[in-house]
Amino acid sequence: MPMKRSKTKADSERPRKFTWGGRREGAGRKPKGDKAGVSHRSRKLLAARFPVHVIARIQSGLPSLRTEEAYVALLKAFASGCDRNGFRLVHYSVQQDHLHWVVEAVDRDCLSRGLQGLSIRVARAVNRVWGRAGKFFADRYEDHILRTPGEVRDTLACVLNNALRHGVPMEGRIDRYASGWWFDGWREKPSVAAFSEVECPVAQPRSKLLSVGWRKHGLIRRDEVPGPECA
Repeated sequence: MPMKRSKTKADSERPRKFTWGGRREGAGRKPKGDKAGVSHRSRKLLAARFPVHVIARIQSGLPSLRTEEAYVALLKAFASGCDRNGFRLVHYSVQQDHLHWVVEAVDRDCLSRGLQGLSIRVARAVNRVWGRAGKFFADRYEDHILRTPGEVRDTLACVLNNALRHGVPMEGRIDRYASGWWFDGWREKPSVAAFSEVECPVAQPRSKLLSVGWRKHGLIRRDEVPGPECA
């Protein structure tokens, strides 16, 4: 029968193996708002040739963004922040409680600064209309880097026809709460420019993917309902 080894001085001088550390339930930075929002993992690196699809959600309980007063304020905010220091807002869609943006930026830092500036303009403009102060957006924005012509085409359909995805009857019309009036990629050309007297609130794309590359997959129909992957 093996004898039990007695503890020596060398044993006591060895570093102890602690049992704490690592992942624990409930540890870490808490999500903002009523539920977990966007992951707080590090953002992926961005190259200038890739457009980005961004979704920004507002705080729960606020009025709808799809009202005339709020939209006029949004148009002015978009126009003033759509092309600044290498950041470009190329397309947008305004839904009741969130915004879709398709943007370009020279790199990740430029994207972050551009979105921060645009978000501040939006929050101040709409808060002023609503006569309120305080936090406007619910959490960090979601972003998805678009790397292929097919991804860009699907995203454009998702953003410009997002109202159809949410069940808003459009009857072939262009959603006035999206940037479709300044988009030249419709299969059926719009007959009247409803916003001809409004300052253009978006910038022209410069990346090949967002300007011409996506067109190899076909122009976008005005009655094209985005798929289930579209938020």
